[in-house]
Amino acid sequence: MHGKLLPLAGLYLVQGLPYGLQSGLLPVLLRARGLSLTRVGLAKVLYLPWLFKLVWAPLVDTRGSLRAWLMLSTAALGLVCGLLAASPPAEAGPAGLPVSVVGLLLLLNLGAAVQDVALDTLAVQLLEPAELGPGNTVQVVAYKLGAVLAGGGLLALVPTLSWPGLFLLLAATYWLAAALVWAAPALQQPPSSGPSEPALHSLCFPQQLLAMPGTLWTAGFVLTYKLGEQGASSLFPLLLLDHGISTPELGLWNGVGAVLCSIVGSSLGGALLARHRQPVPLLRSVLGFRLGGLACQTTLLFHLDTPGVRLGSSTVLRGAALLSLCVQHFLGGLVTTTTFTLMMHCSRLAPSALQATHYSLLATLELLGKLFLGTLAGALADSLGPHLCFALFLALSGMPILFLSLAPSTLA
Repeated sequence: MHGKLLPLAGLYLVQGLPYGLQSGLLPVLLRARGLSLTRVGLAKVLYLPWLFKLVWAPLVDTRGSLRAWLMLSTAALGLVCGLLAASPPAEAGPAGLPVSVVGLLLLLNLGAAVQDVALDTLAVQLLEPAELGPGNTVQVVAYKLGAVLAGGGLLALVPTLSWPGLFLLLAATYWLAAALVWAAPALQQPPSSGPSEPALHSLCFPQQLLAMPGTLWTAGFVLTYKLGEQGASSLFPLLLLDHGISTPELGLWNGVGAVLCSIVGSSLGGALLARHRQPVPLLRSVLGFRLGGLACQTTLLFHLDTPGVRLGSSTVLRGAALLSLCVQHFLGGLVTTTTFTLMMHCSRLAPSALQATHYSLLATLELLGKLFLGTLAGALADSLGPHLCFALFLALSGMPILFLSLAPSTLA
């Protein structure tokens, strides 16, 4: 199993770099420049290529080998990073990012999304049922570690290391990963996806995918399970910035500390699943804890808006605010690993020729659910106010708990 997990870990780590760059670094820099919460939230439009994975998922099923798709997409990511090295942030005006950087970031997400389809397909076909728990732990932990390195790590290094140096370092990392794809024994002869015709039909008739056992319920669950959490996690750090937390401190706690807690939560989820815990009962327990944590965070936010209350440098309130970031990311990591395991269980019920397209459908819906409120959170806060906005997030976080009671027997 280690021969499978180590190359998967390396590839998922480099796949997390674009997410960390755009979720940990860009929002803080844009907010520090004075952009509104609405405009900061709209920067998540850069993730748009991830929503079209179903367009090329059938091609991964039917054209070429998984090894070739992985190697070419990873090398292409290195090329885009090399081009970003030639576009330093000095070109950006006070309104945001230059058009050239926006275009290259869209290409970076496109390459990462193509790589994701091939890599997830490989994981689904390579891992045995008993290996899904550890495999998804490696997937989530490595991805988030890449996000930490490119998010909080870049935020800490930008003042001392030049923008070209940072992106040349990222380019070298991607090219090393492409060499790993070429050399790793576990990837030399990846599993065949089987006949191509069903995968091509699935592009024209997605209802065939939804008709497979447990797929419709799983699709509904992954669309809703992150709505409240993602809205709160997108907005709460920016509100702390407004209440006196410095940019470097927020980068440390939200870009590094909180994500490390998320990695710990993901690892715990994998350990529990490896002990033959079923995903659905585990999710029911963890989602309850997450709801309680969000209720505490909402209460804290209400208190921060009391006249005269300020996040001083050594107050208990400041410690509670930063601790709440870590706790919610810990619980979010546990939820994510368990949910991805549930998704892989569902995709393994599909014919092997459709597994890339099937898992891409679920992963696209999962991302759509996360991006929906993550993108609109700033606009909701600007129009409704933070209090009403967080009350909405709290209500949405209770929905997945009710949804779990409808889980089909094939997955429960």
